[in-house]
Amino acid sequence: MKRLLSLVVAALVGGAVLTASPAAAAPETTAAAGTGTGFWHAAGSQLVDATGAPVRMTGINWFGAETGNYSPHGLWSRNYKDMLDQMTGLGYNTLRLPYSNQLFDAGSKPVSIDAVQNPDLQGLSGLQVLDKIVAYAGVKGMRVLLDRHRPDSGAQSPLWYTSAYSESRWISDWTMLAQHYKGNPTVIGADLHNEPHSIQGGGGACWGCGDTATDWRLAAERAGNAVLAANPDWLIVVEGVDCVSGTGDPQCGWWGGNLSGARQFPVRLSKPDKLVYSAHEYATSVFAQTWFSDPAFPANLPALWDHFFGYLHKQNIAPVLLGEFGSTLADPRDKVWLQELMKYGGTGTSGMSFTYWSWNPNSGDTGGILNDDWTTVNQTKQAILQPYLIPPVGSGGGTTDPPPASCAVTYHVDNTWQGGFVATVTLKNTGSSALKNWALGWTVPSGTQITGGWNATVTQTGQQASAKAPTWAPDLAGGASVSIGIQATGASTGTPGGFAVGATACTT
Repeated sequence: MKRLLSLVVAALVGGAVLTASPAAAAPETTAAAGTGTGFWHAAGSQLVDATGAPVRMTGINWFGAETGNYSPHGLWSRNYKDMLDQMTGLGYNTLRLPYSNQLFDAGSKPVSIDAVQNPDLQGLSGLQVLDKIVAYAGVKGMRVLLDRHRPDSGAQSPLWYTSAYSESRWISDWTMLAQHYKGNPTVIGADLHNEPHSIQGGGGACWGCGDTATDWRLAAERAGNAVLAANPDWLIVVEGVDCVSGTGDPQCGWWGGNLSGARQFPVRLSKPDKLVYSAHEYATSVFAQTWFSDPAFPANLPALWDHFFGYLHKQNIAPVLLGEFGSTLADPRDKVWLQELMKYGGTGTSGMSFTYWSWNPNSGDTGGILNDDWTTVNQTKQAILQPYLIPPVGSGGGTTDPPPASCAVTYHVDNTWQGGFVATVTLKNTGSSALKNWALGWTVPSGTQITGGWNATVTQTGQQASAKAPTWAPDLAGGASVSIGIQATGASTGTPGGFAVGATACTT
């Protein structure tokens, strides 16, 4: 969660994120192609979908799974589907979803989820809660960007590892998630580590210094290439650091906000078109940076943003995501700052991607789009963002929306023996259009371990099972069915659930 800046250099300056489409251009009013079709990649500084059509994240952060709640905040008062309905109704097409590595530890159980408001989240692990949110976000046409926000639930870290959560654990959790969501186009990528930064007095993260223990650029390459090996469809999102010497003044900005070092030391991935750079930018409610009191304010801001990250977009080097930006707007300058930042990012699908911080009202130094009642909307903030939002396809996207997918599943135990059984999962495409390269996911009962399968590629990670279409029959036509055989150990009396094809929940 936040982004205090380094005080290593006296004249600090904050980076923002958004790029330079013409500020005078009128905002687009159409919602077409906001989230596009299939997985995304980069063409220069433009994000495009699987067909080559331009796409743009105009999204929101919903935090909490990185904290000791191990689930997004607010579920103590509202239903998660209701929250996502409201997000998409307002026009947000992407959800940046923070988590901590501690969420995956055996002893980390989600808490503060109201059983009346969210009965289907009761008893689930942190990952299973995320699965539910991802699934419904997909139903609403949203895309999801996973954000490794912290190693543990207590606090952010300047480096991508700590004594308790090593680099190897960081990478292994990312590859687990990459495999877990492989084939699900709702989840578009990995924001590898939130806000790497230096430490006052020396130490912490650097960019381009060449020390494998502290050079964030090198670490991002190691993790990014490991993720791509596990899931070549994902975007790899790499944030900046705070301070980079030798790139001109100012040397320091917000945690994660300084990408000036990427000019000399770019991130090198095995799939270069999967790279997205990300910067964070904040206002006086977080820290009264010197440029806010500059007599030239706000005319001084575009050059500042160009220095930290905007050049990447302007020079067609790579896409840039403004991953976090926000304010309480208590200071009148902050409203001006937010208006200028949105203009700087541009309009339509050619503009720079963004995910506003935050949906939550309980972000102490920024507040949220929601007011403290977790229901009503801060209309002042929403009115500034609204002209730049591209609603998700399927939630206001108009006549370009594809036919809705739908599916049904039946489950039958065919044979049992002591300690094991064979069952058939029958998937029917109840929609009119083909399910292309389908992948059926579900939750197996506790104590069940799938040991083999046929008519699909069947795997299991934890309690999450997946059956992917065989290469010889990748598509399931409308009205057609496929029978998937599984062999498993454990009791045959348990009932699997949560069947879904990608983000589409199946009836049972």
